[in-house]
Amino acid sequence: MKPIRLLILGTGGMAKNHAEGFAQIPGVELVAGVDTRPEQLAAFCEAHNIPNGFATLDEALAWGQFDAVTNVTPDAAHYPTTMPLLAAGKHVLCEKPLATRADHAEEMAAAAAKAGVVNMVNLSYRNVPALQMAAQMVRAGDIGRVRYFEASYLQSWLTQPAWGEWSTESQWLWRLSTAHGSKGVLGDVGIHILDFATFIAGEDATQVSCLLKTFDKAPGGKIGDYTLDANDSATMQLVLENGALGTVSATRFASGHLNDLRLSIHGDKGGLEVYFENRVSRLRASLEADLQTAEWHEIETPEVEPIYPRFIAAIRGEGAADPDFARGAALQRLLDRAEESAHQNGLLLSV
Repeated sequence: MKPIRLLILGTGGMAKNHAEGFAQIPGVELVAGVDTRPEQLAAFCEAHNIPNGFATLDEALAWGQFDAVTNVTPDAAHYPTTMPLLAAGKHVLCEKPLATRADHAEEMAAAAAKAGVVNMVNLSYRNVPALQMAAQMVRAGDIGRVRYFEASYLQSWLTQPAWGEWSTESQWLWRLSTAHGSKGVLGDVGIHILDFATFIAGEDATQVSCLLKTFDKAPGGKIGDYTLDANDSATMQLVLENGALGTVSATRFASGHLNDLRLSIHGDKGGLEVYFENRVSRLRASLEADLQTAEWHEIETPEVEPIYPRFIAAIRGEGAADPDFARGAALQRLLDRAEESAHQNGLLLSV
């Protein structure tokens, strides 16, 4: 089996997960890292036994001794760094969101298709067993035609310091500042909950209405160089292709929830409840035989293969590249329209 030589672009917090995940796959060699910060790059390469480090992507491309890239740069850097990689014919796994604008995401998807390379976006909650089983059940017709759903992504890092003190640490402050590239909770985790809901439903959204809220969090709305103007909470109404109506919400003020996702989805023959709370995945169902008594039952959910081996399998021609850049672009179009709706006081817009 020919080794797959992998370059890691960006060496921030998530890059550690990528390096560890890919290092466990037989036949994958971590050959290089790229970061503009020399000390962090050197420490990362040493920690993960990566032999080569480059200060710029241009230097790495000039070297060229790699087959695939995992792009773990900040959101705003995904588009300008991924496009030259696609032009060079490299397979790319990109962190979410694919881009910060729909037109950029669509360019990336088109360029990837033209290049004929494997392209995937890391929608990490696709790895949740309950999500995958629920999607299978919906597609099998177990709940009939989807008619209604409620989905929420609940975080509380603005109310407690379990992951760090948001008011003093740059890794959190940038997420609250549009000048630092943040699209707020809508752009940060909204993409996850929108994918969570629409992937399980098996239907894309055709219309969206959205409201966004930013709360005062510091005197003058500013801490150091960070103006805290990015949205903290988002609520949306979606209409799906089949006419189903649902609500989707995301917030950083859900006290009591560190990082939890929930979905209830209902059809004309049954309903499902999907939970990913405290890193535990659960699925409950009330199917046609249970509707008279409104009984709910736990459904067993087998483990799901993480995206890292799925990416490598797709490169080897042994699996599908899913979710791909086209899916990432579709979600970004939905996010852009949601943001536009919020600027128009929640006007219902076509996607």
